[in-house]
This record gives sequence, C-alpha cells and structure tokens, in this order.
Amino acid sequence: MTRHLNPAEATPNALAASAFLLAAALSIATASWTAAVIERRSAEGVGEALTTAGHNWAAVATDGLQVILSGTAPTEAARFRALSVAGTIVDADRLTDAMDVTLAAELEAPDFTIEILRNGDGISLIGLVPETEDREAIVTDLGELAGAGAVTDMLESADHPVPEGWNEAVRFGIEALARLPRAKVSISAERISITAIGDSAAQKARLEAELARKAPRGVKLVLDISAPRPVITPFTLRFLVDGDGARFDACSADSEHTRDRILAAATEAGATGKIACTIGLGVPTPAWGDAVTMGIAALGQLGAGSITYSDADVSLIASETVSPEAFDRVLGELESNLPEVFSLHAVLTPKPQAEAAGGAMEFSAVLSPEGRLELRGRLGDQRARDAVVSYANARFGAADVHVATRLDPGVPAGWPLRTLSALEALGELDSGSVTVRPEIIRLTGVTGSTTASDTVARILSDKLGETQQYDLDIRYDEALDPLLGLPTAEECVAEINAMLAAHKINFEPGSAQFAPDAAKTLDQIAERMKDCADFPIEIGGHTDSQGREEMNLDLSQDRAQAVVAALQSRRVLTGNLTAVGFGETVPIGDNGTEAGREANRRIEFRLIGAAADTAVDGAGEGTAEEVAVAIQTPDDKTVRPKPRPEQ
Repeated sequence: MTRHLNPAEATPNALAASAFLLAAALSIATASWTAAVIERRSAEGVGEALTTAGHNWAAVATDGLQVILSGTAPTEAARFRALSVAGTIVDADRLTDAMDVTLAAELEAPDFTIEILRNGDGISLIGLVPETEDREAIVTDLGELAGAGAVTDMLESADHPVPEGWNEAVRFGIEALARLPRAKVSISAERISITAIGDSAAQKARLEAELARKAPRGVKLVLDISAPRPVITPFTLRFLVDGDGARFDACSADSEHTRDRILAAATEAGATGKIACTIGLGVPTPAWGDAVTMGIAALGQLGAGSITYSDADVSLIASETVSPEAFDRVLGELESNLPEVFSLHAVLTPKPQAEAAGGAMEFSAVLSPEGRLELRGRLGDQRARDAVVSYANARFGAADVHVATRLDPGVPAGWPLRTLSALEALGELDSGSVTVRPEIIRLTGVTGSTTASDTVARILSDKLGETQQYDLDIRYDEALDPLLGLPTAEECVAEINAMLAAHKINFEPGSAQFAPDAAKTLDQIAERMKDCADFPIEIGGHTDSQGREEMNLDLSQDRAQAVVAALQSRRVLTGNLTAVGFGETVPIGDNGTEAGREANRRIEFRLIGAAADTAVDGAGEGTAEEVAVAIQTPDDKTVRPKPRPEQ
C-alpha cells in the first residue's frame, strides 16, 4: 500500500536538502577561491624570486597547485640554479621543470701535444694525441731508440680529428730524437721544440743545420742545442794593432762576463765589427779577465804591436814605430798592475836594418785551393829537410807535395821547429801561405772554420812560446765551411745519379760481381755519401728483360745489395740505405734494342720515407713516380716491393 505525504511533512525535508546543497556549493567556491589565491601568490612569489636572482629568462605558470617553470636557460648550471631558487618559494614536489638549455657550441678540438724526454735511463712521453693515432707504433719506434732502457707511456687520447700536419710533425720529432741521446722534444701540429745537448760545438752546428733542413713545411722549429764548453789548452789570447786595425788572432774567456769585459776592452782599443771570443775550460787563474783587459788597454796606448797570453805567460811586443819613452811608461804601468801569477815579457822591436848580401833568410810554403803544397826557401841540413818533407807528405799527401828548398847551415837556432810549426799551422787552412823569417812568421789564407785563427795562434804560441812574433791574416769563407755546406737530401741523390749518368756501375754478365771499371764510380759515390748518410735512400737494382723474370728479380736484388756492401767497405754508414731489386719491371729503354737493354741494366738512387715526401711536395705535380717505397720486415730490410708502374 502506497503512503502519501501531506504538504506539512514534505516542507522540512526540502529545506534540509536545499541547505545541504547550498553548503556544498559554498565549500566548492571557497576552495576554488583559495586555490586561485594560492596559484597567484605562488606564481608571483616564484617570479619575483627568479627576477631578483637574475633569471629573467625564466617564465612561471601555474596549473592548480603545480608551478611550471619554462624558458631557455643559457647554460645547464643556470637552469639548475633557477630550479633551486623556485624551490625556496614552493615545495619541490609542486615544481614542474619545462625549461630548455641553449645548445652548447660544438667543442673545440683540444691542443694535441706530445712531450718526449730521452736520457740514459730510457724514454718517457706524455701528452694528448688523437684517438686514431697509432700509439703502439710510436711506442715501438721509441722502444728501438731506448734500447735496454724503458719507455714510459703516459699519453692520453681524445676523439677528435687529426690536425693537419700532425703526422709529419710526430714523425720528424721521433727522427730528431734518434740523433739526440739527451734531449726533450715537444711536438704539436704547428710547432716542434727541441732542447738537447751535443757533444761538441761542431756537432751542435751540424745538428742545427740538419734539423733545420729536414723540418716539415709549415711547422715552426725551435732549437735549443747546447754544447759543453771546450777545454782550451793552453789558454790563449792574442790581440794586435797594426796598419789593418785592432783585432784578435785568438781570444779565450772562462765566462760570459769575462768575455764581455774582454770585448769591451778590445773595442776601446779600436777593434770594430763582430768580434768572436771562445768560452772554454782551462783558465789558469780567476784573474784572467783582469790581466787581459789590462794588457789590451796597454797595447791600445802604445798604438801598434801585439800582446799574447799563453796560460799565465804574457808577451808584449811593441812595433818599431813606438817611442822608447812611451814603451817604458806603458810597460811600467802594466808590470805594476798585472796579477802576481802572470809573467810578463816585453820587447820593443828594433828599427829594420838592410838585408845581408846573401838575400833574405826565409822558408815558405804555399798551399793551393786544390791541395798542392810547394816548399821553398832555406833549411839547415839534410836531416831538417827530411823531417820537413816527411811531415808535409803525411799531412798534405805525398803526391801533392813539391819540394824546392836549399840547404843553408847558417840558419838561426830553432829553425827546424819554426818551420815544422809553420807547416802545422798552415794545415789548418783550406789554402794559403806561410813565411818563416828570423824575426817573424807570417801566415795568410782562407778557411771554412770560424775557429781557425784561434787554433793557429794556439799552435804557434804553444810550440814556439809566447814571445814569438807572428802575423796572421786568415779569412773565413762560409762556402768552405763543411757544416754550412752540407747537401740536402735532394742534392745528395741528384749528385749521385749524375755520377751514375756520367759512368754507370757495370757488372759482369749475369752476375752481381762488379766489372773492373766500377771501382772509380763507387769511390766517387762513397765520397759523396759521407755527407749523405743521414738520409733514407733506396738503392734500386734494374735489369733488362733477357732471361726469366724471377731470375732477373733475384739478380737485381743481389746487385743492389752488392752496391750497399761496396759502400760499407769504403767506410760509408749504410744504416739508412735500403737495397731493392726491381728486375725488369721498370724499363727506361726499349728492350728490343741493345742500346735499350744497356740503359735498363742500371743502379738508381732514390729518396724514401719522409725525405721523399718532402722532395715530392717541393717538386710539383707529376713526380710521385720518382719515389720508391720499400717494404720492410723486422728481420729483412731488403724485401722486394710491388713493382712500380713503367715510366
């Protein structure tokens, strides 16, 4: 049965429901208003904090209670700092990170460098190399140089492209280190710095010339090669003033400071131009600089003459143009002030007198640029003549000595020693002459050594004493300097091949035995190779097409190896020579004619390795076929390469 409510009963229920709905609506409105306020305040607070912290690039938005950060940060660190600043205003779990970061610029390639240190204990290398670099090959090459020493590898690598010129620089650095047992080599693609110690000044000059000549193109080479100071014995200095001006015949100092003092005193006495003074060991006393500067100043006051120091012995010889009064005054001052260890001998040259009726008493020797020596003048007896001729034959070669001397028993005492000393001094020059007279020895000539004058003065002072008067006129010619005149790799090969073009190396038919006429050509090549032994050179053997191809290949190999052996027997260093047989594969003539076959039977010299690369770079397009590349194995450096294309 259905029960019906009357109006009086329904009204209270409706009112209750309406009240409930109204309360719910008010609650929802209040919550929405509260959330909006929180969103607004959160956005404002975070935005203000970001602006204050300097993050103006960041934008703030809200989604309910969530605070969304957007914008593009300049760096990842800036993005993180913005997130941290926002976290101080609202809880971190309310933050949404929608920020981007500016794409980082592509990383620049690192500075690839290798620093190699070599000493008696081994070799160490440190630096950064491209990841593609064959580190094992570098360590292997250095291991061969280290011998029994250890190779310490502390290289790091980076995955970046190999810089242009890097491989050439590394190869040159290792080759340079092979010549320097005590050195530090710093290598980059643009710069190679070498600090090393040479055994002597001559070796230092040779190393500098060779390394500068072989350095890769486009690479700055910085050399700092020092040499131990030479031992100078006797410690010699000779300064003179004559009609040609003031100058040194020999100059020695024990330190840079002493050298500077000596040169300053020489300049004050009238010396001009570039003045050389050797710094060495063996100074007789620390007072050397004081004594020398006093003596030079004294000679400057006299105006003409010479002063010679040989260890602690001093000889002052005044010219005949100096007045006795000036001589006595200057000599007295010098004697009073010289350090006690020095012994002074002084002479005022007398006025010249007329020569005796028998003519001048003299002995002379003339050395031509071709090496021919002519001896003239007077010797005391046959025994003295035999001694002079024997020395000349030994020093200059018997075939180049011409004797035209006369015997005179009236020669002064000590004449044989003076003539022999004069010949020894002349031997230091490339060409020149020396004249021995009772009062003086005069030597003049040309040399390729910057220290020849010092050496000659030292010889004469040591052999004859510091009181001996001598006059030196020695001119340096850099064209004769063996250190400056070293040939390039290209010049070496070109000159040798020119010799072969003029007269080829012939062999007995079908044999690696030299024909009799090959000896002269081999001698010429050996002489040239003594200045070319540092360059990697291939000696290629070639045959005509007569006979079996394999037999010709073997024959050409044997002939090339025979040339290497022949050069070695002539005292040529052959470590950089590679014998390669090409058989009949590279003809230069028509094998159908006798003349062509004769041309094809030949020996050729070619550059290989780094030297060949340099030659090709400088020769221009179309010369790559001039380079032969030998295939080498650890136990056989004469393995035959693949035949080169026919020319």
